[in-house]
Amino acid sequence: MSRWEHDFAVSTMKCLAVCQEELVIRLLARALAPSLDIEFLVEDRLLARRLKDADVTIHVGDSRRVETYVRLDVGPGTAVLVEEAGRRSPKRTLEAIRDAGATLVYLLNVGYPSTPKRQEMLRARLPEVTRLSLGDLLRGSLAGTLHLSMTRARVQQYQRYLADADRVLILLHNDPDPDAMASGLALRNLLHRTKTTAIIGAFQGVTRPENLRMANLLDIHVEPLNHQSLAQFDRIATVDVQPHYFGGLVSKVDLVIDHHPERPGYSAAFKDIRPNYGSTCTILTEHLRAVGVNISERTATAMLYAIKSDTLFLSRQTNAGDLDAFRFLYPLANAALVRKMEGSETTVERLQCVAEAVRSGTVGGTLYTAHLGHVAREDLITHVAEFLLQVEEITWSVVSGIVHGDVVVSVRNLGDSRHAGEFVKGDFSDIGSAGGHRAMAKAVAPIDRFTQKFGSIDPERIQATVHELAERFLR
Repeated sequence: MSRWEHDFAVSTMKCLAVCQEELVIRLLARALAPSLDIEFLVEDRLLARRLKDADVTIHVGDSRRVETYVRLDVGPGTAVLVEEAGRRSPKRTLEAIRDAGATLVYLLNVGYPSTPKRQEMLRARLPEVTRLSLGDLLRGSLAGTLHLSMTRARVQQYQRYLADADRVLILLHNDPDPDAMASGLALRNLLHRTKTTAIIGAFQGVTRPENLRMANLLDIHVEPLNHQSLAQFDRIATVDVQPHYFGGLVSKVDLVIDHHPERPGYSAAFKDIRPNYGSTCTILTEHLRAVGVNISERTATAMLYAIKSDTLFLSRQTNAGDLDAFRFLYPLANAALVRKMEGSETTVERLQCVAEAVRSGTVGGTLYTAHLGHVAREDLITHVAEFLLQVEEITWSVVSGIVHGDVVVSVRNLGDSRHAGEFVKGDFSDIGSAGGHRAMAKAVAPIDRFTQKFGSIDPERIQATVHELAERFLR
């Protein structure tokens, strides 16, 4: 494995603090434990016993030996805080941590003076180590400051890794939505590249009316791709999608940034996957802010619209990060363009699909299921599923349809305690692709495999099957 092959999924951040002072340990535990998976390494067994009431994991070992960190499973995705205190130089400790494979290393000064000579020596020998001041951290949010510092280190690493590539492909999922297209623009900006050196591409282009409106208004060009064209690129990054989605066409990439649940079946040099975030653009907003990249009005407008679109204006699958990204992007974006992109999403085609759902649908308590028959695009099924949640009594909608030889099932709910993604995975993952979040999910299965399992693709049969499966799950 090369030194670049790092897993940087940060939905849960692991942190090891190397400290020898009881007060500092208790202070860090109180400040960081709520938001980080933090453990402590001490050298004094008596100190470890005194900290039993601190409700944190304490390890005892020699902080200057590589074996200590190997035993604690310290790796590239682990943030290591090293307390700089007293007369002993932290150099040997920092070198042992580096030799064990850690790349996110922070030297925390807790108030003891550090001589200019020591500081210069550490910078020369260990340039990758970031210095933090406990005083500065405590004046703000300790966890927030550390999170920003860790994000900055990750971004700088993949920036350096991709810098020597002549051509980078930013790969989007089929029929890209606003979050995918805006994330492509944001990553291109982060990499300091142009549209000729970082191509935004997809195997199937944009078709949905509102997404075409966005692409036209913001001049976003999505390059059409095929399997052979992948060889034209030195590096590949995926945004708002993971490589397993492409069914074996792309098994190894250099960077993955996504807010969907993590899936196996591929390798990546770097990845940042946060399924608790409402949009991929929220993750990329943090990346842009962490390294101080200027965000153009065009990119900010695309990202703001994407966050609004993916979270239903911050009402679905939203956390504090989405709210913070929205607040940051709003003054940078063109609000008039956002309103123009939103426009009216109702078309005759969509009305016809809604009418079919009303005609053929089944209501059972708070559940509404419908089968639309053959439809031109997946977004029509999704639109109907979203629309049905506006019915007063309905909290779950499950809508199916046949698109180009596949049976597609779209699920929406109002944040119920039951998980939409678990529903589709439980019944459809064995015959196709299936997954999603608590409030939204999708399954896609080839007609022949659907028929083998459920017996028929007669419209009434599909409708009855899907309704029965959904009722059983909700019971």
